[in-house]
Amino acid sequence: MKTEVRIDKWLWAVRLFKTRTLAAEACKKGKVIIQNVQVKPSRNIKVGDVISIKKNPVLYSFKVLALSENRMNAKLVPDFMLNVTTPDQLELIELAKLAGQTGRDRGTGRPTKKDRREIEEFTEPTFIDEDDEWDF
Repeated sequence: MKTEVRIDKWLWAVRLFKTRTLAAEACKKGKVIIQNVQVKPSRNIKVGDVISIKKNPVLYSFKVLALSENRMNAKLVPDFMLNVTTPDQLELIELAKLAGQTGRDRGTGRPTKKDRREIEEFTEPTFIDEDDEWDF
C-alpha cells in the first residue's frame, strides 16, 4: 500500500469532487488547504493529514484515514476519511439552507396560458362600437 498519494487523486477517489479535473482546479484556485497552506494538485498527502476545502460559505475539514488513487464506492468512503468540520461551519450550512428556502412559493411564478387570458380579459378595456345602440 502506498504511503503518499497526490491530493487531486485522493479528493476525486473519496468522492469530494466529481472529476479529477475539478479537484485539480480547486487546488489551483486555492480552495484546498493543508496546515494553513494552499496546495497545488501535485502535493502528496499522508495518513493523518487534515485537509480543508473552501466551498462558500463553508470551510469543510477532513482527516485522511487511508489512501487510495482509485475512485471507490460511496459506502467505502468513511473508511478513508473522517469529517472533522467544526460546529460553527456546520451551522453556516444550516443557515444557508434556511436562506435558500426564502424563494417563491410552489405554483407561483409565470402565469399559465389560462391565467394570462383571464388577466387580459380583466385588464383590457372593452370598446363600444359607434354603431352599437345605447339603451338607457
